[in-house]
Amino acid sequence: MKHGKKKIHLGRKSAHRKSLLANLACSLIEHKRINTTLTKAKALKRFVEPIITKSKEDTTHKRRLTYKLLRNKYAVSDLFRYISPKIADRPGGYTRIIKLGNRLGDNAEMAMIELVDFNDTYSKDNVTKKSTRRGRSRKSKESKKNQPDSDNNSASDNSQENKSAKDQTKSENVDAKPEVKIKPTKKQTKSENVGVKPKIKDDSKQKK
Repeated sequence: MKHGKKKIHLGRKSAHRKSLLANLACSLIEHKRINTTLTKAKALKRFVEPIITKSKEDTTHKRRLTYKLLRNKYAVSDLFRYISPKIADRPGGYTRIIKLGNRLGDNAEMAMIELVDFNDTYSKDNVTKKSTRRGRSRKSKESKKNQPDSDNNSASDNSQENKSAKDQTKSENVDAKPEVKIKPTKKQTKSENVGVKPKIKDDSKQKK
């Protein structure tokens, strides 16, 4: 009777199952994301996450333990060199399983398993919060509160600019000398009229 036995056997014997999970784990460490069946993804999650926890402590003993399970020195070096620094602050839950629907042919449930910290779309920096009515009202109230201060600041700036412009015009008027119009004297007008010949009207043309 299968009471309390929660191991996923995957329809294989122990040797075949260990080699299968080791190969899936190595490909996950190399590509950071793989597609497989849902049951294999769940079995891989249980297999990989303790190995990733061991990689937080970079010692020869931990490297030998991970190599015993993965059986691939390149996967071990990638795990300790690139993945462990990113996952150092995360207390578990290093992988994510996303269902992809059923596969054509045998109609098996497919899923994608990936490392959480190597997905840029779901990272905290790129997440945008949905704007709600309450959030909008608060933002609008805050903006309205801040508007009069900005208006007062702009009005004070304009008044200072006007004052500075008036001071500049006053200083220019003080420096500039007023233009005095000199009226011509009688002698000057006579001298100007001497050179001009008077026009003589022809009375003979008018008589004709």
